[in-house]
Amino acid sequence: MLQNIRDNSQGWIAKTIIGVIVMLMALTGFDAIFNAVTHNQVAAKVNGDEISQNDLSQAVDMQRRQLIQRLGKEFDASRLDEKLLRDAAIKGLIERKLLLQSASNAKFSFPSAALDQVILQTPEFQVDGKFNSDRFDQVIRQMGYTRLQFRQMLEQEMLIGQLRAGVAGTGFVTDDEIQAFARLEKQTRDFAMLTIAADKSAVKVSDDEVKAYYDEHATQYMSAEQVIAEYVELKKEAFFDKVSVKDEDLQASYQKEIANLAEQREAAHILIEVNDKATDEQAKAKIEDIQKRLSQGQSFDALAKEFSQDPGSASNGGDLGYAGPGVYDPEFEKALYALKKGEVSQPVRSTYGWHLVKLLGVQAPQVPSFESLKGKLVHDLKAQQVEQRFVEATKALEDSAFEASDLIQPAQDLGLQIKTTAPFGREGGEGLAANHQVVQAAYTQEVLEDGANSTAIELDPDTVVVLRVKEHKKPEQLPLEQVAAAIREQLSEQQAGEAAKSKGEALVASLREGKTPIAQAQQGQSWKQVEAATRSQEGIEPSVLQTLFQMAKPEAADKATFAGLVLPNGDYAVLQLKGVSEPKGELAADEKEMYRRFLASRSGQQDFSAYRNGLEKQAKIERY
Repeated sequence: MLQNIRDNSQGWIAKTIIGVIVMLMALTGFDAIFNAVTHNQVAAKVNGDEISQNDLSQAVDMQRRQLIQRLGKEFDASRLDEKLLRDAAIKGLIERKLLLQSASNAKFSFPSAALDQVILQTPEFQVDGKFNSDRFDQVIRQMGYTRLQFRQMLEQEMLIGQLRAGVAGTGFVTDDEIQAFARLEKQTRDFAMLTIAADKSAVKVSDDEVKAYYDEHATQYMSAEQVIAEYVELKKEAFFDKVSVKDEDLQASYQKEIANLAEQREAAHILIEVNDKATDEQAKAKIEDIQKRLSQGQSFDALAKEFSQDPGSASNGGDLGYAGPGVYDPEFEKALYALKKGEVSQPVRSTYGWHLVKLLGVQAPQVPSFESLKGKLVHDLKAQQVEQRFVEATKALEDSAFEASDLIQPAQDLGLQIKTTAPFGREGGEGLAANHQVVQAAYTQEVLEDGANSTAIELDPDTVVVLRVKEHKKPEQLPLEQVAAAIREQLSEQQAGEAAKSKGEALVASLREGKTPIAQAQQGQSWKQVEAATRSQEGIEPSVLQTLFQMAKPEAADKATFAGLVLPNGDYAVLQLKGVSEPKGELAADEKEMYRRFLASRSGQQDFSAYRNGLEKQAKIERY
């Protein structure tokens, strides 16, 4: 199919297609084309608010990084389904947009001062217990954020948290509900269990039965479909020896590297907020009064502890720790960098209120020598050239593979070696075939049926391959001799299980009707006795506990109830419920409070989930 298009791209077919495009442009106008291009930049719209393709790409990258961090060495990129990842990411972004819209409509807000405190007090951004600007930059850079982007993201998280707390925090439970839940949760049951084994040795499966099953389920006994693929591999590392770095570029890069180093300043402050309880004039008068006390010799540390309205630093004498430029409010930062060590600023007005700022210390940046950075600089400069060459080579490989009917010419054009995979099926295989994208590409119609080369497949940021199918092994019926033993084993297990179930169900019915005394039901076995079993009793099969706690309570101490179930291994279990015990008396105060918090939290989570679903049902959501 693809080859036919290539062969005719310069003939009458191409001209006809171009004519149709021109006609459509005349009929629909350029607006439709412009809108199509615009939508290419938009992933979705939520009540008119756009979610960009860039937002979606960042969300996908974030999910991928989280998976890598969570799974560690167990992470396998080849098993990662990009479509599922994108679907989950767009769903999360839409949900986030809805919650932010709702928070905005409800007039929720999160002050910048509080945001600063969250950042300064986050342990991941601290070194030796104090905020460290370099550490902050390193962490958010690994997350894929700039400082501004991170602050915006954090503010949004806080707003969503406020909304969640506002909705989920309304969950409550009554004392009767707590008592009822505790009564069920702490209930215990006395029971006995008799196991009727699924005995395969007592089952004889004939050859005719095996043959009949084989004929009836022929499609289950097919050889796996497999392909053998040829491929060429382009690796970024191969280009490093082909580029060089000039000394002047190294020096320029070094100067740029050290120019980014900034000194760290340890600040302390006293904050008087401007809010609904204090006007700007009142807050300024208060800070001026504190400034007067300082001039009379009172301690800044003591005054901060007594008067500062910053809960994060007041108890520590106003100490904010070390930080570099770009962390604080602009006016606050301007005042801080105008001070000498030990000096206190004049009253400073920020977006939060009025401050007195004190410079406690200065840490000059440690400037590394050129020699210590040379290896890194050489690698970084080479990497920039290599990246460009790798992109160009990837494009050249893709173009050459598209035009060629095999991999010989692409391999010659780029000096690559043609390699061959072992046979692999649609579920993948080893080596290259362990990569999910490779398997998908090999089994596309163009590659599998039309014999075309694949597009360039990115195995990782440093490796690209192009493949073609060398051999296609279609599924074939497996001979009976090859699968007879497996069928016989399967039928033996099935018939033994059916026999055990039939025998067990008959016994349960007889016990319920009183026709079979419990002592006679043992049939050479003994009942396994269990007293005071809880819902999470260790050593008992979960399906047994589930059935046990669904059984009706015995009417009297001498009138047990009976039930049965098939166990995971095919055996049949007969259960005899002897008695049910429930806790007596009132719950202890701490126990009651524990149950209250649990049930209220569960109720609140259900309320928030319902609220979120309601937002989605009422919203106008468009996906592109």
